[in-house]
Amino acid sequence: MAPAKRGLTAREASSAGRFRRFALELYRRPGVADACLALQSRHDLDVNVVLFAAFVGAAQRRTLTADGLMQAHRRVDAWHQEVVRPLRAVRQRLKAGPAPAPDEATGRLRRKLARLEIEAEMIELEQLGSLIPETGPRRPAAYAAACAAAAIETVVTTRTGTALIAQDRGMIEAIAAAAQQVDAGRPPAI
Repeated sequence: MAPAKRGLTAREASSAGRFRRFALELYRRPGVADACLALQSRHDLDVNVVLFAAFVGAAQRRTLTADGLMQAHRRVDAWHQEVVRPLRAVRQRLKAGPAPAPDEATGRLRRKLARLEIEAEMIELEQLGSLIPETGPRRPAAYAAACAAAAIETVVTTRTGTALIAQDRGMIEAIAAAAQQVDAGRPPAI
């Protein structure tokens, strides 16, 4: 039996749109993509969940609880594992082979796969964004970076079950600082 389609309520759609704009702006900030991808590689993380944590911390100035993180994973893990990662794996494989790759025709296919992968990631962002609470106590704006760092740390430590190393903390702090700037509407630091 196929699962029922899950549409978003107006409130969820509004939250999802706000989160998607935040996540895309954050990811474009200098150093953020590299830090996210390094954390993804080191800890087998979903970058969209890291961006979700940054939003909960910086924009919502809330704590990301283990329950909130589990809810996020329940919402997107199957999609991420069964759709996003396979698209990424094929796209990455076409960089060097199998024959006839790499050539002009497989390069075109690789670019199409990249567009599909991004589209799949946008669907995932929408689903994560629909989980963001709109009400409840928030800490003052001055705490945005600290809240974002704590939320991202929850993602990393929950996934790995191990203590963070200095390199991890540096990447988390860089993402959190950029998230605070995005929340405050400041232009990227150069």
